[in-house]
Amino acid sequence: MLPKQKDIEVPLLEVLVELGGQGKTMEIYPLVTRKFPSIRDEDLSEVLPSGGNKWTNRIQWVRLSLIDKGEMVSPSRGIWAITDKGRKRVETKEDTETKVNFIELYEEYETAFRSQLLDKLHELTPRQFEIFSRKLLQAYGFVQVNVTNLTSDGGIDGYGKFRLGLATMNVAFQCKRWQGNIGRPEVDKFRGAIQGEFEQGVFFVTSDFTQQAKDASLKKGAVPIILLNGESIVDIMMQKGIGVESIPLYLHYERPADFAEEE
Repeated sequence: MLPKQKDIEVPLLEVLVELGGQGKTMEIYPLVTRKFPSIRDEDLSEVLPSGGNKWTNRIQWVRLSLIDKGEMVSPSRGIWAITDKGRKRVETKEDTETKVNFIELYEEYETAFRSQLLDKLHELTPRQFEIFSRKLLQAYGFVQVNVTNLTSDGGIDGYGKFRLGLATMNVAFQCKRWQGNIGRPEVDKFRGAIQGEFEQGVFFVTSDFTQQAKDASLKKGAVPIILLNGESIVDIMMQKGIGVESIPLYLHYERPADFAEEE
């Protein structure tokens, strides 16, 4: 299938730039064709009812359109030339492509960076993960956040307080540095451990939760459990600048910082 006229305009202008600003009709046709690798030989051989070649006729119509826009001129018979306005259009198109490519590169980099952060989380010892989770809660305004004693945590890895308006909630948290997903039984156990003493629970995992666990996290009449999987933790790290170093000038994350701590 032949390209539409509007899709030929910039490639035609690019060809004129590559030719030094102007060129002869018969040398321009094949150069424009090369800009469209998907064009087949049968497309190029299509003819109009009048007998003329459909492809070269379309390029001619594009030329007339560009002349009308002031982006091309024909200084003499058989010669096509680009104007300053046409050059600016080519430059603008290149700038746009650069921006699009930058966005694609940034998205690729961010994906790789997030994966790197997840790997770092998995490298933490269970104790380091508990201490790091405390940092995440503190970043969101939790106060008096403590990590429990390893030998007597009773299913609770830490606790703290969160002020909500005039009220203060007692919150407990649990951390699991697992590869597999956390199921409903673990959520139910955690809720059982905090029921009656805490108004809310936060469950940190480096992996993810099953759908059953997610459904069980908010039960009517029971202590609500906030579930934070590995991806959610990485979101918090990047939003709050926890465990990462950034370059503000470019709004660009440089590398994971050392966020492993011992107590």
